[in-house]
Amino acid sequence: MQKLSLKSFAEGRSDYTEIRQHENAMTRIILLNGDITTNTRAVEGGVSSRVRKNGVWGLAAGPDMTKEGVERVVRAAADNAAKLGSVAAREQKGVWPSRPGTASHDFRTKKPKLPPKEVIDLIKEADNYVKERCPKLLSRRVVFAGFDHEKNLVTSDGSESYIFLPRSHIYVFLVAERDDGQPVDLFEIVNGGRGEFEDFFTDLTEFKRVTDIGYEKLMHKREGVMPRAGACDCILMPDLAGILAHEAIGHTVEADIVKLGSVAGDNLNKTVASELVTMIDYANNINGVTCDVPVYIDDEGVAAEDVVIIEKGVLKGFMHNKETAMELGADVTGNARGFAYGDEPLIRMRNTAIVPGTSKLGDMIASIDDGYMFQNTGNGQADTTGEFMFGVAAGYEIKNGKLGRALLDSTVSGVAFDMLKTVTMVSDDDVWCCSGFCGKKQPMSTGMGGPAVKCRINVGGE
Repeated sequence: MQKLSLKSFAEGRSDYTEIRQHENAMTRIILLNGDITTNTRAVEGGVSSRVRKNGVWGLAAGPDMTKEGVERVVRAAADNAAKLGSVAAREQKGVWPSRPGTASHDFRTKKPKLPPKEVIDLIKEADNYVKERCPKLLSRRVVFAGFDHEKNLVTSDGSESYIFLPRSHIYVFLVAERDDGQPVDLFEIVNGGRGEFEDFFTDLTEFKRVTDIGYEKLMHKREGVMPRAGACDCILMPDLAGILAHEAIGHTVEADIVKLGSVAGDNLNKTVASELVTMIDYANNINGVTCDVPVYIDDEGVAAEDVVIIEKGVLKGFMHNKETAMELGADVTGNARGFAYGDEPLIRMRNTAIVPGTSKLGDMIASIDDGYMFQNTGNGQADTTGEFMFGVAAGYEIKNGKLGRALLDSTVSGVAFDMLKTVTMVSDDDVWCCSGFCGKKQPMSTGMGGPAVKCRINVGGE
């Protein structure tokens, strides 16, 4: 998009005002058994503005990214705020918070951009590798997904920010058949992450490594067994531990969900987990390394900071926007983000995970006499009580401290804060993924992952 100078539209306004120029571009290429079934690129962009007056918001948006378009949107947002405030004014409870910042970050590739044909040729080469190396498949699917997120923001309290944030991933979907004729499947993510196709996939070494691992697991799964149902000692590998932390814990500590009655609201400063568990929503870097989904200035112009959610087992904080910070007497955290140009900013996680511990995975396996190691996850759900259920697409028995037979599809379930109290070991791994979208009213890029954890959890099975 052609970046506009927005500062003059926000200066001198009597009512708090945000102006955001925003464009998303999504690319998807899919090969099914060698045939290209999808090759699309969709771009959506425009300008939005929010104005706060008499305790209520006026929002307006439009696709016209010119100075005239900005003027119309800001004027409409101010009119909407005035009209709504005249009939539904709300008393402001506290001081409207402000932590303005200035930031500019461009993460587009520094490498020469490949023409579309060369990109497709590389994906075909990847697919051909799957075909040749994985002879016992019923079907295969290779998917490239790219998402470019570009945003230009100013606020009337002095924030200015710009970011171009691309994500790129390849997914490999594998289907085989058991001896009884029933299909088994598995998918693996070649986790490119923050960057463009040229940053990760001109060399297919990592793709080949991940494909080989996935095929080996699928072949084990063909001979797999169902786990027994009930509570038992398990190891949740980073993929599963990460999504559980995000879905079953992270959403309960988003302050808008807290206001709606989530279980976290009554547990602030109380023990909710083992003292081995510390969980953080990182804003933009971890120990000096840039996160996969860095947020420097959120969509309310707040300079973003890390949020320590759980510290050594104690629930310490919530994620806030300006409104909830004011109402709950907390500091703003920089968690307000909107997915598309016309979306209002909502409280969203950024890069959320349990902090790595000191245990080695081998020692964790050796410590279990009769249990399971769960790896890949599929789908799942959680609610505001912290109760969760997640599908498990790959895993192994643990017998007498050693890995045993592979598992067929199963589930794990429980109540998050109860399960976290059973954690007895946390690995020193730190594995991250930003391949999906969180679906809280709007899709949103988030990072999740972290270490493996040993805990006691309910397993669905025979």
